[in-house]
Amino acid sequence: MQPLIDRHGRVATDLRVSLTDRCNLRCTYCMPAEGLDWMPGEEQLSDTELVRLIGIAVSRLGVTEIRFTGGEPLLRRGLVDIIAQVRALDSSVEMSITSNALGLARTAPALAAAGLDRVNVSLDSVRPDTFRTITRRDRLDDVVAGLAAADAAGLGPVKVNAVLMRGVNDDQAPELLQWCLERGYQLRFIEQMPLDAQHGWDRNAMVTADEILASLEQAFDLSPAVEPRGSAPAELFRVDGGPGTVGVIASVTRPFCGDCDRVRLTADGQVRDCLFARTESDLRGPLRAGASDDELAERWQTAMLGKAPGHGIDDPTFLQPDRPMSAIGG
Repeated sequence: MQPLIDRHGRVATDLRVSLTDRCNLRCTYCMPAEGLDWMPGEEQLSDTELVRLIGIAVSRLGVTEIRFTGGEPLLRRGLVDIIAQVRALDSSVEMSITSNALGLARTAPALAAAGLDRVNVSLDSVRPDTFRTITRRDRLDDVVAGLAAADAAGLGPVKVNAVLMRGVNDDQAPELLQWCLERGYQLRFIEQMPLDAQHGWDRNAMVTADEILASLEQAFDLSPAVEPRGSAPAELFRVDGGPGTVGVIASVTRPFCGDCDRVRLTADGQVRDCLFARTESDLRGPLRAGASDDELAERWQTAMLGKAPGHGIDDPTFLQPDRPMSAIGG
């Protein structure tokens, strides 16, 4: 087994797999109200191709954790079968999904039975009017039901990801944390990143980690978590002495690139060595041309060698990736 190591000594063991670029919400910080031109079906990896590449990553390249993303991964019809096949490849690999939870109420038991370990759910507000403003959909009840179903199915710890936007929900951080604490969910606030399809991100308008923490400290006593952070993106804090915690993922103001252990595979079979990369390495073409597992593994290893030391958001020459978050996968 040869690890996915870059020239800076970082080893990628966490694989983020985008299953589709489609989504059934229209969050304002992600895409326009009319949606996007979705990827043609023939460009996407088939279930068989996807499982083969994941198998190479796990068996030959040292990947130990897989996160299925989108778009919205629950829109991938073969999701349950994909999870079951990956679980059959390796019983020890950790599998999770990042979802908006629409449809999770009906699929959570099947996902758990197939071998999924846990879920991360995106939820920026528990106020129906604010939720509707952000997502352009009146589906908060479905998200709440999906979270509860995931918890009941044993897909825990259930984690909630939230993005705060100035003038929209930046006054709701304590409310959202209290809601999650009452239900046993682990909340993570994420600084808004320059990954929107509209390319309208403005750092000056972004709610920073310092502002998030200051808002939370008006209602809670926060103390740094004892556990070492390691390669985890979230900086954790104990809430009122614990056991509840809250995390802040400060990708922009407190980058953690030096400890990054992630690599991404897009729905159309491209390797991305960084969320903000402007280049990709093709695995779909060689795979469909008959490349062996050894050849595909070698291509994957070569792709990782070009990983930059950091995302460069603070660099004056920084350019936002052409693909939006919905097409990259978190």
